[in-house]
Order: sequence, then C-alpha cells, then structure tokens
Amino acid sequence: MAQAAIQFFRGIDEPVVPDIRLTRSRDGRTGQATFVFEKPQALAPETLGDIGGMWMVDEEGEMVTREVNGKFVNGIPSALEATYTWKTEQDFERFMRFAQRYAEANGLGYSQNQNSDQTDEESDSED
Repeated sequence: MAQAAIQFFRGIDEPVVPDIRLTRSRDGRTGQATFVFEKPQALAPETLGDIGGMWMVDEEGEMVTREVNGKFVNGIPSALEATYTWKTEQDFERFMRFAQRYAEANGLGYSQNQNSDQTDEESDSED
C-alpha cells in the first residue's frame, strides 16, 4: 500500500511538508486547500523541468491541481503555493481522507481554528 505523498513531478515525492490551510463555504459544499511549501526540493537548482501541477497521491489514487505558483525573494525561488479547490461534498470527503493519510505519513497534527471556519494542519515538532 502506497503512503500518501505530494508530488510536483510524477513519481517523485516532495519531502518538504507544507503548511495547509482549509477554507469552506458556509454550506460546506465548496472550498479550498492552500498548500505553502517553504524551500521545496521541487525548486532545487538540479531539478529538471517545469512544474505542471501538484499531485496528491494515496491508496485511492490521485488528485491534481494545476494552480501552483512560485514565490521569489530577490529573484531566487523560495516557496511554492498550490491551491486545490473542491466543488462537492464528495470531493471534500475524498480530500480529507488524503489529508488524514498524509498527516499520518508525515507525523502531523490537526487543529481547527475555533474563531472561524478555517482549519490548519501543523507539524507537532518544534523547530
């Protein structure tokens, strides 16, 4: 059984764990997950090729988003931000199953912001 992973190049897991923020519409049917990767391996100088999307891969298959943007500091790539959007409750449930598997595979915790409809996934370890 394959572990849950995120890939910017098919078949190559991204080792950098992102900060993930979820927002949902009031009715819960639609929403977005925003992933921010600080200094991801996908931006390393030795990486060949353009990033064409972000694949979320697990035992159920894969989900993909093409909404991937680079962040630059003084002309040097420093981060990637990707946005995955869902339009149905089934898509949200599928995303949450992936997120749970990804969290378990990477030792992440889950916390919900009590003051809004926003949720965060964060690492349990202190840097």
